[in-house]
Amino acid sequence: MKNVILTIIVVVTFFFSAFPQNQPTERQLIENTIQRYFDGWATGDTTKLGGAMHTSCYLKNYNNGKFVTFTRNQYLSLFKLHVRTKNLKTHIVSIDITNNMGSAKVEISTERDLFTDYFNLMKTNEGWFIADKVSTRTPHKTFDVNAILPKKEIIVEGLKRPWSIAFTSEDEALISEKEGDLVKINLLTKEKIKIKGYPTDLDDSITGFGDNTGKFEVLLDPDFRTNKYVYLSYVALTANGRTTKIIRAVLENETLQQIKALFVAEPYTKERYHYGGGMVFGKDGKLYFTIGERLFSEQDEPAIPIAQNIEDKRGKIYRINADGTIPKDNPDFGSKASPGLYAIGIRAAQGITLDTTTNKIWFTEHGTHQGDEINVLKAKANYGWPMKTTGKYRYAEFAPKPIPDNKYTDPAWSWLQTVAPTGLHFYSGNEFAAWKRNLLVAGLSKGSLWRMVIEGENIKSTEELFTDDRVRIRKVTQSPMGKLYILTDELNGKLVRIRNVAF
Repeated sequence: MKNVILTIIVVVTFFFSAFPQNQPTERQLIENTIQRYFDGWATGDTTKLGGAMHTSCYLKNYNNGKFVTFTRNQYLSLFKLHVRTKNLKTHIVSIDITNNMGSAKVEISTERDLFTDYFNLMKTNEGWFIADKVSTRTPHKTFDVNAILPKKEIIVEGLKRPWSIAFTSEDEALISEKEGDLVKINLLTKEKIKIKGYPTDLDDSITGFGDNTGKFEVLLDPDFRTNKYVYLSYVALTANGRTTKIIRAVLENETLQQIKALFVAEPYTKERYHYGGGMVFGKDGKLYFTIGERLFSEQDEPAIPIAQNIEDKRGKIYRINADGTIPKDNPDFGSKASPGLYAIGIRAAQGITLDTTTNKIWFTEHGTHQGDEINVLKAKANYGWPMKTTGKYRYAEFAPKPIPDNKYTDPAWSWLQTVAPTGLHFYSGNEFAAWKRNLLVAGLSKGSLWRMVIEGENIKSTEELFTDDRVRIRKVTQSPMGKLYILTDELNGKLVRIRNVAF
């Protein structure tokens, strides 16, 4: 029995000696190196000081607008043993580690001074050492790059229900007014120039609020600087009614020239609702756009619902080449399907955007009573309308007959309240650093602006912004340099910059 107990003791002892517990982390090792440095600095102990610094270390002191540089040996020669500096306090503000390199910011205070040291460190086989250091006694200011305090600033007003914006430069943009013109605006001088040559088959809104008719998206070609192509979506009118039309034109001398129709969402009908009209270029260089179902109420659905009928161009999302031809790698819906068809089951999608990090396309979807959604676009997906909805039907008695073998794609997000989501955008600027890769979504209903944290294709959390300053928002986007803007859907529409006043 004693031999068994002895064996167990030996095994346990070996286990704990072979696998040391509570090993210090890299952060703790860096903190130890910095502490050794300041112990030596506070007492003049060059052994501690030198032991914390790599032999190649350089040190710089900034004072009165000038840098004084020392080698390791020059710096150590300045010290002699002395009584420990009184009331020395050191505070490690931050540590950053990337592989075998590290950096740290340290605030130091004594009875006479307040200054800041910036360390770069390197890890060798012998441990962490200071590679170089910059010290300043100049009073420091601290800026938290993750601090967020958004504030609205009106840049341009007097727009007629603006729908879309396309930046031709940092300070100049094209804006399409749903109930007005396509205009070029200088954001510095506020000069507004009407773009001439808009197609004459345009049908404008006649009733204002509640009438979806008018001009929609303005989108620049990815190679706009060379080819001057712009893409426009709007409501076209004939004797048979109206529908959504997609065109391409050359913008030259503030005039649309060489206009080419790329897509007409026939049939023309009398309804003035749910045109769609959102457009975006994918990473693949293809043009993706949304076409609404056009019905106001489900009671008008035919036997095969419009959005489920692959022969009907309405209620779909399309993918075409920039010249209007159909990509050979488009999904196959069958020989009777509308050319360019990419996804079906759409009620009223306006906003569509590209996540440039993942190259996935996301779009918003209007429900009836609730049922507003955010979806990730997938080839040949069926998003369910009107067979299923996360809200309620406008026509309460509507009960669609099941379609055999149909499979439906669930939304990435749906709201419990009505939001009427429109333009959406993945933020990638620096002004709101903590928002990078967040999805920003504009809403018409109750005037909402949403920030959503994304993981993969999942929305993990949401925040509604400006709840104390609501206004109908049609679009949220950013300039080439990352400035954040919104377009307000008002008779006196505005281009508003969202500033981070904490930045």
